[in-house]
Amino acid sequence: MKRLLTFIVVVVLLGWLLFKAAVWWLADQRLAEAREAVESVGVIDRGTIRSGIEGRLLLADARYQDFRLAQPVEIGRLAFDAGSPLNLLTALMDPGRLPVAWSLRAEKVELRLEASMFRNWVTASGEASQALFAPVCGPDHRQQLGSGDLVRMGVDGVTGEALIRQYPDRLYLELTTESTGSLEVEWPGARVDIMNPERLVRSGEGPMAVTIRDGGLMRRIAAYCARESSVAMDEWTRIVMDAFRQGLNLRGYEASAQLLALYRQWLIEGGELTLMLNPDQPVYGVPVQGTEQERAPDLMVSYNGQKVPDVYLEEVEPPEPTVSEKSLQPVVPEGTDNQVAGWYPAELAEAGRWVGHNVRITLSNDNVVEGRLASVGEQTLEVARTVGGGEIAYPMTIRAIETFEVWQRGQIR
Repeated sequence: MKRLLTFIVVVVLLGWLLFKAAVWWLADQRLAEAREAVESVGVIDRGTIRSGIEGRLLLADARYQDFRLAQPVEIGRLAFDAGSPLNLLTALMDPGRLPVAWSLRAEKVELRLEASMFRNWVTASGEASQALFAPVCGPDHRQQLGSGDLVRMGVDGVTGEALIRQYPDRLYLELTTESTGSLEVEWPGARVDIMNPERLVRSGEGPMAVTIRDGGLMRRIAAYCARESSVAMDEWTRIVMDAFRQGLNLRGYEASAQLLALYRQWLIEGGELTLMLNPDQPVYGVPVQGTEQERAPDLMVSYNGQKVPDVYLEEVEPPEPTVSEKSLQPVVPEGTDNQVAGWYPAELAEAGRWVGHNVRITLSNDNVVEGRLASVGEQTLEVARTVGGGEIAYPMTIRAIETFEVWQRGQIR
């Protein structure tokens, strides 16, 4: 009897060690393949690999550095739960054979923010279209909210947890942060297809429910951007709403009155917003009423638990693209008769005091660069410009600068 028990213990111990070794080796191989797949855009640091006999794979202190971003995404703990040891080994041997139910949870996720989150070498391809959801945030009303503004508001990083849970009949995603709100997505019938990098999620049976909670961030943004734009809250809201309507018109749409009211309320108050969206449909399934059609059904929307009716879009003829000379000049609040807002020369040696302000720089090759002064070093300075909803920093050698001007309000001439 004693020998039998000893034999059973030895077999179990050897099986456990073989399982741990197999999981470690297979996980290392799959992660090496993942690193190779993304090597053109970023670097994956897998950290340490652990596993559990219940069918769980753990990565500790993992990191992903996207070449386009100035800061990496740090992940304190990443856990993949396949449901059983056999399911885990099968998924690691063949990622295309994921079990019908599994989960992936990321804990202690952190992304530090900087004034310029994009690398200096990142450039835009073509003209960026006018963003729909980009609040004005500066004396020049073409300046949009960026990472530098969030840093000055005291949001120096995004930390939280993420969860992807695959059920047999639906897909659930959740992103929860400490100070910037949360996002939940539930999509019936959708499944993750890890073998198709161009479309990781196969479409579901219908629309997905998207719930956004701002965690009080929108109120802070509205107060900050109105102050930076040197206008009252009502005026700032009007400016942002005008830009939203114009962006829709350029795309051939007009928002219903209730949709405009909902967006305005979200801008200044935030809260909980739930929408039923379908990525496979035009404009994500938002109902569009044609000029010669019956009224389209409303978008299913609830705000702070209350259903919002009459939310839809209408088709309109896009305006002809025209650019007036006035639109090329910075738009600022009107001052008094003897106060003029504009570009004023400043001493290049004192450029450090103007970090965060809008500047205009003329280089020795006659090129002119306008944007927000992001940083000043001993030999170079960086100017950040908003492109495609993000900020791109352009480094310039100080000795190549001919003139240095700062956009200031309320100067007397």
